Amino acid sequence: MKRLAVLLLALVAAAAHAETWRFALIGDTPYSDYERQQLPAMIEAIAAEHVDFIVHAGDIKHSKDACSDALFEDRRQLFDASPLPFVYVPGDNEWTDCGRVSAGHFVPAERLAKLRGLFFAGDESLGRRRLPLERQPGDYREHQRWRVGPVLFLSLNVPGGNNNYHLTGEASDEALARMPQVLGWLREGFAVARREGLPGIVVVMQGNPGFGHFAKGLGHGGYRELLATLHDETRNFAGQVVLVHGDTHWQRVDQPLRDPATGRRLANFTRVETFGYPYMGWVKAFIDTDAPTLFRFEAHGWPPRKP
Repeated sequence: MKRLAVLLLALVAAAAHAETWRFALIGDTPYSDYERQQLPAMIEAIAAEHVDFIVHAGDIKHSKDACSDALFEDRRQLFDASPLPFVYVPGDNEWTDCGRVSAGHFVPAERLAKLRGLFFAGDESLGRRRLPLERQPGDYREHQRWRVGPVLFLSLNVPGGNNNYHLTGEASDEALARMPQVLGWLREGFAVARREGLPGIVVVMQGNPGFGHFAKGLGHGGYRELLATLHDETRNFAGQVVLVHGDTHWQRVDQPLRDPATGRRLANFTRVETFGYPYMGWVKAFIDTDAPTLFRFEAHGWPPRKP
């Protein structure tokens, strides 16, 4: 009986020290008038699920919609109305694709500057409640970092469409200037997580980097160096790594990062892709210090199915 009592006390103590946090992942929305009308209701439903904050992985409009100041202002007001802290990461539809005639024939760099001034000016998230954010010093203020519990979060400006590379596969001048900042911010984030002994890190960006091609040594030029860096940092990190992206509109949770030399899967790496048009929904993510993999995920379609 005495041994049983000691065991029960140990279990109670362990349970008392276990902690849980929740966050929501969305992306590639709103793309239509219907989604614009539904998104506030979905955000309110997310808040009712006792979630700590929301992350939007980019693409806040359809690629055919004009990248106008009015549309950007509308999305800023929409995100700022969230009852939860709301962290936004830019996608290709709102800057690299804005040079298209259908999108208003804007200069992409000018549109990115507009996004920076409107969404990334301060040192807090959007939303009626705010989350303190650390930003990369210099021009790339959309590169953000924050910590929740034992997990470090960071965002990268890595858009779909092969990361703003030319159709010929060559890097644009813009990409050549941006990618050293992206890779530096990524490496620095892992260094912080290692130094502080954190068990997890979450990286959020918009573009799908093409894990399958990378595993075969055929990675897309715009993402090859990023994936190589992510592979090396993950392999040398003792904890769990999660990469969140949107772009290809196929909600999934899997482990696609493999060593190109051996083909072996990196067991401490998980990819989460958000819902995307024409399917609306959100992913509920849990940080559970009592779970061996630290993270778990639940997909929630919208609108919810009636019982």
